[in-house]
Amino acid sequence: MDARTRDLYVDRPDDVATAVRALAGGAVVAVAFGNFYALVTRPDPAAVRRLNLAKGRPADQIGSITVGSGRIPTMFDWSRVPPRLPGSRVRQLMDALYGAGPFGFRGPAADRLPAHLTRHDRGVRTTQVIAPGMACPSNVFLTRAAAEAGVDHLHITSANRSRHLTGADEEPAHWTAEGIAADFAHLDELVLLAHRDEAAARAAYPGHLPTSVTLLSFHAPGGELEEPPVLTVDRHGSLHLDEVRRAAAPLGLQVRLGPAAGRRLQPRTYAAALV
Repeated sequence: MDARTRDLYVDRPDDVATAVRALAGGAVVAVAFGNFYALVTRPDPAAVRRLNLAKGRPADQIGSITVGSGRIPTMFDWSRVPPRLPGSRVRQLMDALYGAGPFGFRGPAADRLPAHLTRHDRGVRTTQVIAPGMACPSNVFLTRAAAEAGVDHLHITSANRSRHLTGADEEPAHWTAEGIAADFAHLDELVLLAHRDEAAARAAYPGHLPTSVTLLSFHAPGGELEEPPVLTVDRHGSLHLDEVRRAAAPLGLQVRLGPAAGRRLQPRTYAAALV
């Protein structure tokens, strides 16, 4: 049976197995991800290009990566973290923020990561890791899908069409499976691995908005020689800046909004029939 013709749920092992096989075979999987959804594919250039085009993005737009929660630190080259920013503190902050829910970190990329999933910033080759939080059942899917595809990371992007395609000022990520299905009806290889209860999934993360994750960078601490070291919020998304600061302060880290993060992302609104 085609995975698009029946409900697949992220907490049902047989359904996860179906989605794992589909992704390894080249499908795009719209997966329950914390309190919303994300689109995940194999990390090869052809898969990234195909999904960029399906979203209405430039074909060569740089992608993000995702992995199961236990693999997150291995995506970064900790030897390239500036000495005045102890890597152990950053890893503790990762544990705290991913322990609370979906989040993203950008830092020095591990050498093995390909060019189409990395970008240079202030002289550092970086990657950004978007993960659903340690409690999310999608970690099982992410871990198994990477293993089935024979890779140690996957490509991830927001579950939406590009605003460059729609002409909207903003195109928030979807938090309903129905919304994704409507936006990507043109994508034959789409598989939906859904929350069994979307309202319960949102309620499980009361401190997070159901939208794209907040993204914190640590590859180039701000404030010159300022102490404590300053980490930069590149995108102010689901988790509020104040909560990020509360997690960082006990570790001797400061957090500030970057120039592109002044406006916090807001959740998508739906017609009543989709909620």
